Amino acid sequence: MQESISIDQLLRQRLEQYKAEPAVSSYGHVLSVSDGILWADGLEGLQLSELVALPNNVFGLALSLAPDHNGIALLNDVSTVEEGMEVRGTGRVIEVPLDGLEGRIVDPIGRPLDGKGPIESRRSRPIEQPAPAIMDRSAVDRPLHTGWLAIDAMVPIGRGQRELIIGDRQTGKTSLAVDAIINQCGRNVRCFYVAIGQKISTVKQVVDELAAHDALSYTTIIAATAADPAPLQYIAPYAGCAMAEGVMYAGGDALIVYDDLSKHAVAYRTMSLLLRRAPGREAYPGDVFYLHSRLLERSAQLSEEKGHGSMTALPIVETMAGDISAYIPTNVISITDGQIFLEEGLFHAGVRPAVNVGLSVSRVGGSAQTKAIRKVASQLRLELSQYNEMKIFAQFGSDLDSATQQQLAYGERLMQVLKQGRYSPMPEEEQAALLFAMTTKGLVQNMEQTTAVQQGLAAYLRTHAPHILTQIHQTGELSQQTAEALTLQVENFLTQLAEQKESLQ
Repeated sequence: MQESISIDQLLRQRLEQYKAEPAVSSYGHVLSVSDGILWADGLEGLQLSELVALPNNVFGLALSLAPDHNGIALLNDVSTVEEGMEVRGTGRVIEVPLDGLEGRIVDPIGRPLDGKGPIESRRSRPIEQPAPAIMDRSAVDRPLHTGWLAIDAMVPIGRGQRELIIGDRQTGKTSLAVDAIINQCGRNVRCFYVAIGQKISTVKQVVDELAAHDALSYTTIIAATAADPAPLQYIAPYAGCAMAEGVMYAGGDALIVYDDLSKHAVAYRTMSLLLRRAPGREAYPGDVFYLHSRLLERSAQLSEEKGHGSMTALPIVETMAGDISAYIPTNVISITDGQIFLEEGLFHAGVRPAVNVGLSVSRVGGSAQTKAIRKVASQLRLELSQYNEMKIFAQFGSDLDSATQQQLAYGERLMQVLKQGRYSPMPEEEQAALLFAMTTKGLVQNMEQTTAVQQGLAAYLRTHAPHILTQIHQTGELSQQTAEALTLQVENFLTQLAEQKESLQ
């Protein structure tokens, strides 16, 4: 009897404590659906960019709000949606996981695409976030080495910078970005590659390249291919940015590649036209600048108080016939901290990477270089620009004075040494040594010596004078004593080369 009384008292106590609160859930019905866009009624209290749910695990993104109907972009299984279906608001925005992403291939919603099982993550982050405030940032002063001599010497990239890679199709834009990811091996930089509107075969090729060079272990692939709906392509870079922000705000360094923002803008234009938004220039909506500015402004070098993490962005934009004055290229150029312009003519002439020195610039400059590279490459851009101008002038003149001929020959040697094959990243100490040998007057005097220095100097120094490379690597500087020792080793290398040539003759 005593037990039944205690249970009765417990039930009364629970009932007295219970407070009924109505659950707020907006819902409506599909009015029409076509081309991946559905219009629904109801859905009171729906917010912009809110995730909405339909039967059969179909999800959409609210992008157009009106008093009597709402425009929703479908993210998956478009063919299963029919008129009259119930639509419910979830009250939350799209979030992506932050843990367990190393070596994984995911879609913009965070679902795995590689068949390696579900992603176990305790943390998540909304794909849309405000950019760090100015007071939460610090100056970009730490280099992010790409391994490309032409880039690290003339267009240096710092951690936290946004450096645009721009050029026509098939000029090596993706190759440059993928090699930059490969060069981060052992540098404690988490990498993210966002494929927007690419062919599935192209994404697979990138994955195979990263796997072949042991770079997939610290890289995450976010894929929204050409076969995916435009809304998935639209949210892909924001999803990748949110994942990279998880690294940045945890105090780490992240590198993210957006490949490419031209296709991203086209996907947004497609969606906007289907949502009946007013078209502007080239049929893009009026907020296409904000589309990319709110994405790229999230890259930053955080201050010490915020953990000193960084997120470096390498957005890619494709041009038509080298026209960098088109709408999307000019927009992105004005947002970023510089651009690397890859020229089709140079590419077909065998100059790889095909960097146009005159149109490429880094607004961070020497702040993102070690002192050694800054010292030996300080005049490189100017000398190559002068060479390009003289080369054009020399086409119209037959008689050239000796000074002009020497300047042209010197420029040709510099162009030769900047040529670099894929999957052959060069450590910064070897870059400094090679540029020192090439820019020191009187050391390298002809193209034959240039080719030999380019191919064999680093191996010679590793064998005969490893302390020089070690000194440059540890200090990041090229002192007077080190420069004198390096000059002696270069002279010995060239002397040995000449003796070998005589013995063969």
